[in-house]
Amino acid sequence: MIFTNKQNAHAVIFPAFSCLSLSDSVKEFLSEGGCSILVGETREEYVSRQVSIERKLLETPETVLCFNNEAKSFSKQIIIAVDQEISGICRLHDLVEPFPSIEELQTIHLSDFEHLSSKIATAAKKLGFNCFLGPILDIVSGINPWLLGRTWTTDPIRLSDISSAFIRGIQSSHVAAAAKHFPGYSTIELDPAIESEAIMDGSLESIQAGYIPFEDAIKNNVEIIMTGPAIIETLDPNLPASLSPKIIQTLKSELGFKGLILSDDLDSKATLRNKTISSVAIDALNAGSDLLLVADTGSQIQDVVSSIIQAVNSGTLSERRLYEAAEKVRTVAAKYST
Repeated sequence: MIFTNKQNAHAVIFPAFSCLSLSDSVKEFLSEGGCSILVGETREEYVSRQVSIERKLLETPETVLCFNNEAKSFSKQIIIAVDQEISGICRLHDLVEPFPSIEELQTIHLSDFEHLSSKIATAAKKLGFNCFLGPILDIVSGINPWLLGRTWTTDPIRLSDISSAFIRGIQSSHVAAAAKHFPGYSTIELDPAIESEAIMDGSLESIQAGYIPFEDAIKNNVEIIMTGPAIIETLDPNLPASLSPKIIQTLKSELGFKGLILSDDLDSKATLRNKTISSVAIDALNAGSDLLLVADTGSQIQDVVSSIIQAVNSGTLSERRLYEAAEKVRTVAAKYST
């Protein structure tokens, strides 16, 4: 099938919203070639690391399945993702079985955890979801308000083992895993979501040590890797990871990742750094990101899509790069939509 630049531009956008309701903007997006959505959470839920009591009461298996079926009516092959982290944000709350406590994660047998992850993914699949934004592979060793309460160990080997079991488990149940946030943020004093000057420093050796869980995730065939939202000064002092050709090339060439590269939220202040989201989206695609996380706010999705098309027409973004990115997204959507 031949796809237009307009369809390809829609395919590389990953709209995020918090409620079980498709806006007119998202409906149009899906009708025009979009093939992924993130059912997220409010800022308050994100900060508290848990969904609200009101949401738990409103979201039943029936309402969730109805919503996902509506989304699929616009696009048959679609990634419907949620934040379902091993320790942190579990967007599916008590709709699925919980993950073990932090204490239990230290000693649980890998085969048992893989089996549990598969069960959770199977339950999520029955509700219509086919992608978990997890596991978190950052080894947090210092101040990090952004990831506070979302990680469970500083042992890279145990983190790798449990995370790889998670990846094997959920993907065996036909739910894609999206490991995050490459190249790993061990310490960052400001929250990248709300602080434009959030920057991580550290020695090259310490940063490279943080690659271990990502290397193991790749060996276990993780489908998606999300890049981080902030500058890592030692690797690229000028560009946030999601916009950095150098960092993304490290992921591809040094670590050998050939799957789908997902940018973290392009609305993050540390990613925008006073630029427009449209210009940042072009930078992310040119750097090697394939799928761009963008909030469904006002006309933002359509604005970014229009800017991508204009960039191709002007030569600022190559038609081939856009097509390659869109094909990667469509391939994952097709693989996990059955």
